[in-house]
Amino acid sequence: MLTSAMEKYFLFIKNVYFFQELTDEEIYEMLNLCQEKTFNKKSIVFEEGSPADNFYIVIQGNVEVWKDYYKSKPDLLAKHGPGHLFGEMALIDDLPRSATIVADAGTLLLEMNKDGFNSIIQKNSTIALSVMKSISSMVRKSNDSFVEGLRQRNIELEKANEELKAAQVELIRSERLSALGKFSSLILHDIRNPLSILRGYAEMILFNLKKTDRIEKNANRIIKEADRINNLANELLDYSRGEIRLNISLVKIKPFVDEFIENIIDRFSASGITIQKELQFHGNALFDKERMMRVFLNLANNSLKAMQSGGTFSIKVFEKKGYLYFQVCDTGEGMAPEVVSKIFEPFTSFSKKGGTGLGMSIVKSIIDTHNGFLQVTSEEGKGSCFEIGLPLDD
Repeated sequence: MLTSAMEKYFLFIKNVYFFQELTDEEIYEMLNLCQEKTFNKKSIVFEEGSPADNFYIVIQGNVEVWKDYYKSKPDLLAKHGPGHLFGEMALIDDLPRSATIVADAGTLLLEMNKDGFNSIIQKNSTIALSVMKSISSMVRKSNDSFVEGLRQRNIELEKANEELKAAQVELIRSERLSALGKFSSLILHDIRNPLSILRGYAEMILFNLKKTDRIEKNANRIIKEADRINNLANELLDYSRGEIRLNISLVKIKPFVDEFIENIIDRFSASGITIQKELQFHGNALFDKERMMRVFLNLANNSLKAMQSGGTFSIKVFEKKGYLYFQVCDTGEGMAPEVVSKIFEPFTSFSKKGGTGLGMSIVKSIIDTHNGFLQVTSEEGKGSCFEIGLPLDD
């Protein structure tokens, strides 16, 4: 016989979808094994990982099914209202609870213990079928919830991806405008100086049209300044192209070094700088003569800026283990470690005389394209030394 407390749940259970095919006797039999349980808001019915010892039917209120409830980012898997069953799956597979159940305010449950549950489904196939329907319904709802969650997350991811793409486009645009502004500023600064010098020399020629020696001297100066602008243009072109195409040829080292020294000797002598040359290699090598000349002119320009009060500039050439080595050193102001670490970054210039900040970046690019290597040693107050190694072809 049912207790009076359980009698009032008969009609409720009879109308629950999962139990509609049960006879009155089967419903009575099931209710006889149940007892009432009430829970306040946020009360825990059971916790994830706990032993499976009871089966529940929601009579009043709601329960929430949570995964990782006690972690920083828990997931709400489902909500069960009146008439829903829960807790049966862990009883069937005899495994720990897979989720935490949290009750809402004023939640009333019917609870059946594990022994009663196993007993009734083993001897009553109709009740077992009702429990199977409950499990099937729960799995379907979980799948629907999971699919809907995935769909929603995919929508959010697509939206976030579109926003990220738009942000990337705007960032690239902003960086390009910033680089263009910086690039333009550097170009104008570096071109304005030689242009002013060119104009000055041209005016001096006009003032001294009858003095051929001065005309020749100023014409040569104009040629050098024009070459300086041309070298600047070549640097900018190499940087803007992003890659360097080499024009490899067989180069005689002694005439190459002599030509390099001839290009710098006037400016270095005027600044009180002594040039020293040491050739231990007198053979030929394969490289792009024009671009390697630009490498050494860039290194020489840096040394010139670093030796405001004069000093010594040296170039040494020798062969070692299949490589042709060039050592270019000066006794200038030297560089701090943080400057050395950034010297090959584009648009980085530490000279008080300015510059595009591309010279050393292009130097490294040229050496790398030749499959060579470049090493820098420097000490503040003592000078700098650049060592270039190019592979020699047998």
